[in-house]
Amino acid sequence: MQKGESSNNTGAVTARTLIDSFTTELDMAGHAAVADEPAALGGNALGPSPYEFLAAALASCTSMTLKMYAAHKGLALRSVGVTVVHDRIHAKDCEDCESTEGYIHEFRREIAIEGDLDRDARLRMLEIADKCPVHKTLTGEIRIRSVLAPA
Repeated sequence: MQKGESSNNTGAVTARTLIDSFTTELDMAGHAAVADEPAALGGNALGPSPYEFLAAALASCTSMTLKMYAAHKGLALRSVGVTVVHDRIHAKDCEDCESTEGYIHEFRREIAIEGDLDRDARLRMLEIADKCPVHKTLTGEIRIRSVLAPA
């Protein structure tokens, strides 16, 4: 594998935005979707915003991770629901943040577990939520490398 090559292109996402709007066509490994901004921000509100897609990635990964954990442990889980809300707060207003300037992006995750699980199992599920791959990605070191495509 050459430097800069991906070992796995199966998750490639392509976005195409026309100049007259924020409405963006997405191809996510063969699955079509639309992203947009809310009308209040100049968009057409025809799809989720980029931050809503990011929140969806965290919510779906968390839910899938908890389902896999429950199946592996033989837990009596009927369903798991995850709600994620993204917000930006001023760093100066964050009591437990290292940064003191600019904004802090915060994802609030609420996990609803349905099933016959005792308190200890539910608390363990909360710990396992932090092990979902998207959570690890968002809290780990991230590099974004941009290159121009051939004309």
